[in-house]
Amino acid sequence: MKIAVFGDIHGNLEALKAAYTAVVSEGAEKIFHLGDLGGYAPFVNEVVDFLIEHGIEGVQGNYDEAVGYDKEHCGCKYEDQIQAEMADLSFAWTKKHVSQKAKDYLRGLPFKISFSVQGRKVLLFNATPLKNNLYWFEERPEKFFREMVKKVDADVMIYGHTHKPYRKDMGGKVFINAGSVGKPKDGDARACITLVEITESGVQTFFIRVPYDVEKTAIAIIESGLPQYFAEKLRAGR
Repeated sequence: MKIAVFGDIHGNLEALKAAYTAVVSEGAEKIFHLGDLGGYAPFVNEVVDFLIEHGIEGVQGNYDEAVGYDKEHCGCKYEDQIQAEMADLSFAWTKKHVSQKAKDYLRGLPFKISFSVQGRKVLLFNATPLKNNLYWFEERPEKFFREMVKKVDADVMIYGHTHKPYRKDMGGKVFINAGSVGKPKDGDARACITLVEITESGVQTFFIRVPYDVEKTAIAIIESGLPQYFAEKLRAGR
């Protein structure tokens, strides 16, 4: 079975469209998203409509929960004061412009999705199996990975939230961060999509970078009234 996973779309409709076209051409049998659907780019409502229209299931990220329930903070972690100020502006903008239909959808997303393929148990979630705003970077110590294994019954864990893709194998378990479709932070501005092919012989992972009209989204960010900061970050893949 070939599964496509979209991590962290963050209101970037152009990237989502390009990602969808790419995974269809790759022959994906099932497509999932990992949440964090709004923020930073202006098309949260359009992203939700696209996911519904194309039957793409997914999980609830911290941003989805915060916007859906009109919380005071998105639950994000900041690297510096400027990033914190910009993120607060983005969060406020998203809450102001999100439609009731989109809010209902965000509230209704499950925390995790589980299923089995070829006898392997697959678990999808936004950040970690128990918290949707904890950053699970590849550089975390092996102890952290082992602790996550103890908390769930899964052979393959697929998640996002850090916007940086990786795969790590440990103790017969497979850990996959799907990266970000709409706001990559690894220096590559192209959308990142993750294909996971599960067969009797094993689990293969492919990180595919998909070009799209980054400048179109950057201009839309500025014209929407969101800070130009996010347009510049998008262009740089940061």
